[in-house]
Amino acid sequence: MKKEFMLYIKNAGDAKAALSEEQHLAFIKKCEVYIAQLKSRESLIAAQPIVREGFVIKKNENEWSKTSVDPLKEVQVGYYHIVANDMDEAIEIAKQNPEFEFVPSASIEVRPIKTKEEKTNFVYPK
Repeated sequence: MKKEFMLYIKNAGDAKAALSEEQHLAFIKKCEVYIAQLKSRESLIAAQPIVREGFVIKKNENEWSKTSVDPLKEVQVGYYHIVANDMDEAIEIAKQNPEFEFVPSASIEVRPIKTKEEKTNFVYPK
């Protein structure tokens, strides 16, 4: 039975700013091919880029804080929600991501998704 994984894509700063218009278009087209390949193998649930602007919220006792995401630091720039037989296959899928070809600072965090609580049998919604 296949398991679900999240691939969290991170870049340092605005790493793609150094790309020319042609390189950026080539990157986007390779991402489209990568997504099509994952879809054709029925390995993709969802994939979307994330805008660099945003906020981090935290709660300390009864106080909330809101801090802007610093786009000059390493930030999450997208995700892929995939299915794979195991962690090794999920890592191999992540290694094929075009991000590595175009962005030297790219990293992808590969994490299994918990779809069900074993003790209560609660199934998380998709």
